[in-house]
Parts: sequence; structure tokens; C-alpha cells
Amino acid sequence: MTFTLATWNINSVRLRAGLVQKLLTEEAPDVLCLQECKSPVDKIPVELFAELGYGHIVARGQKGYNGVAILSRMPLRDAGHIDWCEKGDARHVAAELENGVVIHNCYVPAGGDEPDRTINEKFGHKLDFVAEMRDRFRESLPARSILVGDLNIAPREDDVWSHKALLKVVSHTPVEVEAFEEARAAGGWVDITRQDVPEGQLYSWWSYRAKDWDAADKGRRLDHIWASADIGAAGHSSRILRAVRGWTQPSDHAPVLATFDL
Repeated sequence: MTFTLATWNINSVRLRAGLVQKLLTEEAPDVLCLQECKSPVDKIPVELFAELGYGHIVARGQKGYNGVAILSRMPLRDAGHIDWCEKGDARHVAAELENGVVIHNCYVPAGGDEPDRTINEKFGHKLDFVAEMRDRFRESLPARSILVGDLNIAPREDDVWSHKALLKVVSHTPVEVEAFEEARAAGGWVDITRQDVPEGQLYSWWSYRAKDWDAADKGRRLDHIWASADIGAAGHSSRILRAVRGWTQPSDHAPVLATFDL
């Protein structure tokens, strides 16, 4: 089975349903994982996506915040979800394909503005979330699994526009990067995008605050596609659709894609 998977923080699936339709029409991934849907499951406009052939959906949602969904042209089985940090947030959902591969769609907390858990509860939540991921992977090594999503950490120096300038900025601080790499290593996860593009600047997020995001190009690679070690070699052709960030009323994230031969 060969299939292409995309991951995208959509920043409101109802507000940007038209952009989801545009992506599905122009790129036609077999599976699309969305984060920050900001919608209860019963309010997600699934009929619009079904009209384009994406009649299979597994999702977890809540009003106004968080929310994750997996849309697919291929049959899916709901493989449950994890309530990370026991906060009741809709930040994870899993689905199993017919070939037994399990897709995990994750939305890691952004962490607020101050990289100090003693004064910023959100940053503490983020670190606890990633530590729990690490511990779960240590307890049960992932197999035939793909983990994608807005993981809200840019781990490498070339995953940000300026390593030096962002060392004290949430998403690229040393404590976050260390936690991120510990979690990835604990699960034996392969970073498919960097497997395909091992060197050079790569970004998937550009702030709304920039007057001209494209010209300024102060991006970060916050969105990731990982594969468990046993299927890491099957992933290829990863790319970031930078142009999508320039669509009308866009998300501040661009989709990331990869193809798997399994």
C-alpha cells in the first residue's frame, strides 16, 4: 500500500473549511491530519470533505479550543486517544489503517510566552506533556506507527530562522529541545522530513504578527511527521507546502506531507 499523508494545524476547521477543501482538491493526500480544529466533533463540516472523497473521519474535539481530526479516503478504525496530563484536552486521536499501521495525530501545547514553569503554568504543562510522551514510548516501543502533528517545538538550529535569537523563545529553548529529542529517541521515531531533507532551513510556521511573513521569513518548523523505526525506511518525499501560508485568511501553519510505501 502506498499512501500520502498530510498534517496541518488548521486553526479552526469551520472557519477554514474552504482551505481544507482547496488542499484536498489540489494535493489529494490520502490522509489529512488536522490540529487545532476548535470544534466539537459534531460541528466539523464532514459533509464538505466527504463530497471530495474523504468519507472516513476519526476525531476528538471541544468547543473553541484544541481538537484533532483524521480525514481519509481509505477506511479507518478508531484506535482511541490519550488524555495527556489528564486535563481532558482534545489533543490526540489515533486511527488504524487496513494494513495495520496506526496513525497518531498530536497537538502539543504551545507553552505560553515565558519559558519558565515557575511563573508560567502553560510552559510547565508543555514540558509535562512531552515528558509523558517520552515515558509512554519507553514503556511501549511504537511499531508500525506514524506520529504527526503540531508538536510546537523546532528542535534543530536550521528549524528556526535564527538559533541565537530564539534560544530564549518558547518552542526552541534548550529545555524544550532536550525534552523533544528524549521523547523521539525513546520511541525510536524517525523524523521523515529530515530524513528526506537532512540539511538546510525548513519552516512550517510563520507568525501572524509579521507585516510581510514571506519577506521576513522568520519561520519555525513546528509540524512533524515521525515513523516508528520498523517502517522509517518506507517514508519518503516529505515536503512543506509553504505557498499555503499565503492563501486568503490562512492558518499560520503550512501543511507537511510525506508518502509511505507499506
